[in-house]
Amino acid sequence: MRRVAIMQPYFMPYIGYFQLIAAVDLFIVYDNIKYTKKGWINRNRILCDGHEAMISLPLKAGADSLHVRERQLAADFDPRKLVRQVSGAYRSAPGFEQTLPLVERVCGHADRNLFGFLHHSIVETCRHLGLETEIAISSGFAIDHGLKAQDKVLALCQASDATTYVNAIGGTELYSADAFRERGLDLRFVRSRPFEYHQFGKAFVPWLSILDVMMFNSRDAVVAAVRGEFDLV
Repeated sequence: MRRVAIMQPYFMPYIGYFQLIAAVDLFIVYDNIKYTKKGWINRNRILCDGHEAMISLPLKAGADSLHVRERQLAADFDPRKLVRQVSGAYRSAPGFEQTLPLVERVCGHADRNLFGFLHHSIVETCRHLGLETEIAISSGFAIDHGLKAQDKVLALCQASDATTYVNAIGGTELYSADAFRERGLDLRFVRSRPFEYHQFGKAFVPWLSILDVMMFNSRDAVVAAVRGEFDLV
């Protein structure tokens, strides 16, 4: 059995993204996919004074048709400012000291290509969590990259010798189990279990960036949640 997942790159995504990585043998990250505005590719949410706040990577202006790998970070992007924003929000959190070095490595990465920056952040976070899932890049597979949506997923699954395609639970309406079955593939979904924890004693704000999870929980607790607090359905 070879489980494969395929996802867009996101900036420090929520815990479910890493549960998906933990659930598979190969995780393919799209680099040759259109950048979408107002999504989560270059931004995410953290906790600030009990409320969600946005962190984002500013981008150079570019045409709407550009792929993620064709976008660049803005010339005035200041990684130190981003680190200060995260530090200011979580300085009193119990996991601050163990998580800050990861934040500094991610934000301080020298690559100003958007995909290169995001790919590095995913790899570094997986390393921090002890996830050993193989991570590959979509353009590295010999398929027709003009394919779209489910057809492209099916092609990548076959090119990577997958027996099972695993997606986040939000993708249940996007794929046909029959289409996968016709190609000899099983279709499964990761459904995250509720994972609530103490956030400075205020009302819990769920599904923030993985940074929030790491700031308020021990590394062992985060690893256990990433590896086990989900169902494969």
